Amino acid sequence: MPALLRLLRPGDWTKGVFVLIPIVFWLAGEGRDVGRDVVELKVKAALMAFAAISLVASGWYALNDAWDAAEDRLHPTKRRRPVASGAVSAATALVVGTMCMLVGSSMGFAVGNGAGWLVATYAALQAGYNFTLKRRAYLDVATIALGFTLRAVLGAVAIDVRISVWLVLCVFFLTLFLGFVKRTCDLVAAQREGAGWSQCAGYGDEQELQFLLAVSACMAVLMYLLYALSDHAKSLYGSGATGLALLTPFVLLVVYRFYRRARRGLSDSPLEVLRTDRTALVGMACFVVGTWASLYWAPAKAWLDRLFIA
Repeated sequence: MPALLRLLRPGDWTKGVFVLIPIVFWLAGEGRDVGRDVVELKVKAALMAFAAISLVASGWYALNDAWDAAEDRLHPTKRRRPVASGAVSAATALVVGTMCMLVGSSMGFAVGNGAGWLVATYAALQAGYNFTLKRRAYLDVATIALGFTLRAVLGAVAIDVRISVWLVLCVFFLTLFLGFVKRTCDLVAAQREGAGWSQCAGYGDEQELQFLLAVSACMAVLMYLLYALSDHAKSLYGSGATGLALLTPFVLLVVYRFYRRARRGLSDSPLEVLRTDRTALVGMACFVVGTWASLYWAPAKAWLDRLFIA
């Protein structure tokens, strides 16, 4: 992959999938009885919001890599980043990052004023993270999780629908967990390599990270289950909400596999996990298929109706 493209971390665009969560659930609920033209407009708005937030995120990746190049050269894996390795100059990274930010923000406002201001809020949040919050333990990861939560809210605002508070909390705690997975991966990898790198937020105690991983993982699974069992979910999806609740073991399996990789200091990239961890891949595939069947496949919903009490 060309160094300039690696600078934008296209693999991390998968994180923008949180923007698409509202449209997926809207299509399964309120969107079932609307016209095709309305559906197409909302899908287009969701995809534009996805592109906007992805470009802004890539912009911050480029800017951050330029600013942190000296520190990254001390890390066993971050030293391979384009700026730290010398493949891309810091000046080029700053220009590319700024351009991505401007284009992404413009696309956000093209979707609508509400979406545009949310994209701008996300950019401001990333500024706060890069300039100060990334040096504060817990606040650094909480800021990242809040950024993912803004993605989900952006997806709802872009298509002009309301979003469940349970879903918002689920996204926050899930991404909080993934943030601590990354911190643990970085710490274990650095300790194993004997590198002189240390985390700027001050995570030096693996036991502390184990506690944060455990709490955030439990909260993520709990919020997912509470959402699936909520009256809101039942009103939208009927027996399909029961199907979502029954998929909780797959959620727990994937969470566990990420935790296991963190303990070994392996890559925390979702794409890398799905490429190298077959158990996580099977668990994720079962969850995706189960979600589709619960929300969209009539025979599955009929079976759930017959088997479970409403």
